[in-house]
Amino acid sequence: MKKTAEVLEFEVSPQQAGERLDLFLSRVYPELSRSYLKKLIEEGFVLVGGKERKPSYKIKEGDVVQLLLPEPEPIEVKPQNIPIEILYEDSDIAVIVKPCGLVVHPSPGYTSGTLVNALLYHIKDLSSIGGTERPGIVHRLDKETSGLMVVAKNDMSHRKLSRQFAQRKTEKLYRAMVKGLVEQEHMVVELPVGRHPIHRKKFSTFSPASRPAKSEFWVLERFKKLDLTLLKVKIYTGRTHQIRVHLSSLGYPILGDTTYGFKRSSVPEEIIKLLGECNMLVAYKLGFYHPTREEWMEFEIEDPEPFKSVLERARELERSLS
Repeated sequence: MKKTAEVLEFEVSPQQAGERLDLFLSRVYPELSRSYLKKLIEEGFVLVGGKERKPSYKIKEGDVVQLLLPEPEPIEVKPQNIPIEILYEDSDIAVIVKPCGLVVHPSPGYTSGTLVNALLYHIKDLSSIGGTERPGIVHRLDKETSGLMVVAKNDMSHRKLSRQFAQRKTEKLYRAMVKGLVEQEHMVVELPVGRHPIHRKKFSTFSPASRPAKSEFWVLERFKKLDLTLLKVKIYTGRTHQIRVHLSSLGYPILGDTTYGFKRSSVPEEIIKLLGECNMLVAYKLGFYHPTREEWMEFEIEDPEPFKSVLERARELERSLS
């Protein structure tokens, strides 16, 4: 058996009782693919009540599920011809649009089909600071989020860009559609964000390891009949899942974000079909100083799919219900 790097424990809640074991794990540990988790279960790396189970095992309330994460194996990252939009490129940087559904870099369960695989195919040189698995990656977007990213093509550019993000000298603007009618036209939220004390792949505002986080929100459009709100978002810190956690803590989960409280049954089925597995969150504007020329650069995109189609359909439904 492979060596175990970490042991994670999860207790089954009443709401989760009756789920398949592999589906349960994919929900509480979303960064690992369901197929990889199924493989771990079959190889004995998952215990329920101290016993090995099948992927199809139906979990019960109060079950303690242990996930024995094996030591990671070296990942060979190969170029893949995955379409990505490159908005700008020079000898130091590239600015790209990450589509929804694409994981940024390889990890256990996602050894191919990532943004890094695509970058290696489309861009000749990438910085080496992130190692063989994260070449060029200065910052990240979640798998379910689309939008603008800047990529470093050499180590000097990588260091300078990373310093800008750390010192909050960049500008990052998002659009988000949330469940619920946001009453205030403008909100500033300063709630710490840190890894959830129980669900290791989630983040929360009550974690002992929380760090300061600041987000600003403006209402762009309300859909009173559908109970939805379109927001403009600016973040001043770059905590993992920051926007998702802040909005969820206010009672306004992002459409599609079942990890942080969104219920797919709360909106019309046609919207869910258009949305697919994406979240209604897009990084539409990015500003930073060029790492060598030191001039301010800004990039802005129109709403990508499926954000655009969902927004258009929501407007049509709102009009028809008025």
